[in-house]
Amino acid sequence: MTEAPGPESAAPAVPAARAAPAAPTATTAPAASATNVTALVGEAMTKSGIIWVEVPGDRAWPVWHAWVTPNAYVVNGPGEQHLPWLPEEVVLVLRSQDTGGRLLRVKARARVLTDSDAEWQTAVTALQAGRLNAVDDVVERWRTECAVTALTPFGNPVEGPGSYADGSGAAPPPPSRATTAQWRPWHLGGRPKRRRGNR
Repeated sequence: MTEAPGPESAAPAVPAARAAPAAPTATTAPAASATNVTALVGEAMTKSGIIWVEVPGDRAWPVWHAWVTPNAYVVNGPGEQHLPWLPEEVVLVLRSQDTGGRLLRVKARARVLTDSDAEWQTAVTALQAGRLNAVDDVVERWRTECAVTALTPFGNPVEGPGSYADGSGAAPPPPSRATTAQWRPWHLGGRPKRRRGNR
């Protein structure tokens, strides 16, 4: 008859497995402060009197403007700057005052204003203040012969600090009748045989 094993003959107890150390929690790096696009657009618009309007299927057109937050107002037509018909959405190119280079490219909605619009007076007042050699009847001429357009930036920048495209953005100059027809322009009395300062 086999005796039951005593306590001293029992199999040694297996020590409990240690709990695996908790995996280190990934520390999320603090997010970089986002660029205040609204402030940057306003600053660029205020400090530069020129913007470029990129028309789809066409080129970028330089125009002078008047900025009244949140709109850039432009006027074009007879006796004013030339600008083609603008679709409902365009892209504006804003330059840096420090370098003169591209600072921002932002989308904008284009709306042609009439004298029945609530912001007409705001637009023409700002434009008249910025118009060189403006005459007394300029607002009436704008009303009857020209187009006053409000350009309202919206959304995230197409390009901006830290997200510029690789290309330079340079474009060939548009054709113009003002180009020199000959290699050397005509000089009264003929061209000097030698340049000044040269022996």
